[in-house]
Amino acid sequence: MTRLSTAVRGLVTTLATLLAVTAAPATAQAKTEPKAPKDFVALRSVDPTIVQEMRYFTPHNFVGERIDGYRQPLCILTRPAAEALHKAQQRLVRQGYTLKVYDCYRPQRAVDHFVRWAEDLVDEAMKGEFYPNVDKTRLFLDGYIAEKSGHSRGSTVDLTVVRLPARPTRPYLPGEPLVPCYAPRSERFPDNSVDMGTGFDCFDTLSHTLDPRIQGRQRANRLLLKGTLEALGFVNLAEEWWHYTYKPEPYPDTYFDFPVSSKALTRH
Repeated sequence: MTRLSTAVRGLVTTLATLLAVTAAPATAQAKTEPKAPKDFVALRSVDPTIVQEMRYFTPHNFVGERIDGYRQPLCILTRPAAEALHKAQQRLVRQGYTLKVYDCYRPQRAVDHFVRWAEDLVDEAMKGEFYPNVDKTRLFLDGYIAEKSGHSRGSTVDLTVVRLPARPTRPYLPGEPLVPCYAPRSERFPDNSVDMGTGFDCFDTLSHTLDPRIQGRQRANRLLLKGTLEALGFVNLAEEWWHYTYKPEPYPDTYFDFPVSSKALTRH
């Protein structure tokens, strides 16, 4: 009887182990990353000629570190937005320019990273370049940071114009001296784009697309971008010369959180 009980206990233990092993893949599967809907594409697959400088994959941004969710320096958009950018690129290339994107689809976890950073009033490592005249306590009130972003819906893009031939922008070196984003082009961080009057992600009213203080060549450059994109269905955010949303949006009310990576686009 004792031997039988011992055998039964051994059998139960073995079965429990097998069940645990069998259940492990299911648990792991439950934690897999979300995938993009099938109509999201890598911009390169639609137009490989558009320059990509994905700032949030690098430490050269207002936070000062790579942002959560950016696994690769990759522009992902809904297909209608990507195809409209392709048409814009064709028009600009004929005039001797190319588009350059700074940010495209942005996962909700990246927006959450921005919110955590904005709530940490001590961290002002990048203030000298990106928000020299804005008190960090006002980032939410002034609309520079929000808990949701149109980028997470997949049809919004931050971009600029570069004269051809496009020369690469030198890498940002963490810790290097910071210059205000609204300084003269010859003084602020070098960018191979045409002069838009401020750098990308400049938290300042000078970044308003039609700010009357922006004149001459700088204004003409902003209007070149604006006119080209608006003719193809994009709508500009008046407070940011670089920010455009393709309309109608395929997902006007959905904020996605799949990571920025080619794996998120793979189909099963």
